Amino acid sequence: MDAHKARINDFFNNSTLLEVPFFQRPYVWKEDLWERLLGDMEYVVKTNKSHFLGSVILKEGRKPNPGEQFASCKTIVDGQQRLTTFIIFMKVLSLKKGETTLFDYQFKIMGKEIALRHGKSDCAAFEKVVSMNKAEKIEGDNSRIVEAYNFFVENMDADNLEIMTIISNAEFVRIDLDAHEDEQQIFDTINSLGVSLTTSELLKNYFFSRDTIKEYEEKWEAVFEKDDDTKTYWEKEVEVGRAKRAMIDIFFDAYFQIFIQDKSYNISTEDKIMYARLDHLAQSYQHFINTYCNGDKSVVLSSLKEYAEIFKNIINPEFCDESIPATYGVERINIVIFGLKNSTLIPYILYVAKNVANQNDFNRICGMLESFVMRRMIIRATTKNYNNLFTSFVTNKIVDPDELSKKLLSGTDGTVYYPSDMELQDGFDNSKMYNLQTKGVLYLMESGIRPATSSTQLLGFNGYSLEHMMPKKWRNNWNACADENAEKERDSKLLTLGNLAIIPQSLNASVRDADWTTKKAGKKDKPGLDVCAAGLITLHDALDKEVWNENEIENRANWLCEEAVKLWKI
Repeated sequence: MDAHKARINDFFNNSTLLEVPFFQRPYVWKEDLWERLLGDMEYVVKTNKSHFLGSVILKEGRKPNPGEQFASCKTIVDGQQRLTTFIIFMKVLSLKKGETTLFDYQFKIMGKEIALRHGKSDCAAFEKVVSMNKAEKIEGDNSRIVEAYNFFVENMDADNLEIMTIISNAEFVRIDLDAHEDEQQIFDTINSLGVSLTTSELLKNYFFSRDTIKEYEEKWEAVFEKDDDTKTYWEKEVEVGRAKRAMIDIFFDAYFQIFIQDKSYNISTEDKIMYARLDHLAQSYQHFINTYCNGDKSVVLSSLKEYAEIFKNIINPEFCDESIPATYGVERINIVIFGLKNSTLIPYILYVAKNVANQNDFNRICGMLESFVMRRMIIRATTKNYNNLFTSFVTNKIVDPDELSKKLLSGTDGTVYYPSDMELQDGFDNSKMYNLQTKGVLYLMESGIRPATSSTQLLGFNGYSLEHMMPKKWRNNWNACADENAEKERDSKLLTLGNLAIIPQSLNASVRDADWTTKKAGKKDKPGLDVCAAGLITLHDALDKEVWNENEIENRANWLCEEAVKLWKI
């Protein structure tokens, strides 16, 4: 990597083509940034002082095709927005000043072809703008590039500007990468407060080019960009770990994990460690293809469409907003994945969906995974080895429910073993889980044990909130304890599952902390649990109790555990 100060002449020199990756995101600058650039350039002319316009990252590009005039090509990793805007600005200024020859000399290769070539989204609009011979508005084209051109046509006062002064004083930081450097890591580091290049954007430009449009249309556009609904699904961002990621990037991670678990590639341990890093995923794809597939991209592309369509059919965070069935299957496993943040399941679920034709077998596998994760969650077991465990099922091609059952039940290590019913009982009695986990346990139980004839509509996972039946602030309105030890015991007990409930409507604060009778019945116009929690099976007979205390909390915990043992079994 070579970083240095640069002026316009260092980018546009009559022999170098700057090329926006063909499938790069489109030009997005708006009026506030156009106005800022205009003001900055007026300041430059007025003061004749250098002005910093930002950084530009370039990577060694392709070789010229026969008939192309440029001597070298650079791919723009970052900076297309500012370079594009600057050229549009200079085009309008040259038209208004009648100095188009100077513009052509500066920004065209051999005075003919514009030295910045745009990608698929903006190529036509950019060519239209730079070929204009009058500084007049372009009507009937609502592309953002044309809007930028029209803005400068309408708002630029050429008397306040001077072309050579601007060219001499506009400064950038230019960062040149060689062909083997990881542009995603460098882009994300430099732009840590901005919008990162996504894995999918980098991969799209790696797999396809201007010369493979037909293949792109068949294997990418038809899958990921077919219509607005499709785009909305793949662009949706969800929390995965500590960051938000688009569904398309989550897919490419899962798809890659399936590939690298294939023993036939004989991938080294060191490379597997490298491939596990999400922040290098696009680079890892390239390394895998070059190292283990002899550079043959078709190895990955051949099954891309099939896996992507399966993924879209079964993996969807919107299941968290919908009522789910009592039976095991894709709806419930999505609650485990997205509602309860267990995304390490995704590669194996995708692999199973691709390779298990029998729907009953697929549902059984979903049920086993749900049971495994939920039992461990209730006893507060670690999740640190989940990624290795679930990908090992892909490695060993486990797609038979009975074989999966044996694997899950045979684990002896503390990070992967299947908790017993006795441990589950201890978890219901004593575990103090995060609110999200508790809500997930109670929600999946509510959906799993409620009778089909229930008159109460089950909401989606996101439609419920968590409520302590005995409030944390019990000292204000509840009976006092005998001594300090009893208070500590009560404080501990009220955080366990026996005292917690999911309800579709949060209680008012005046009701939430009230005594038990008021908490059930409500207060004036503020409803209580009798209204807000009516029909919830997981409350069992709690609302029939005259008092609610430690004994009743234990009784409910025992009942919940009995139901969980029946629901979550392998």
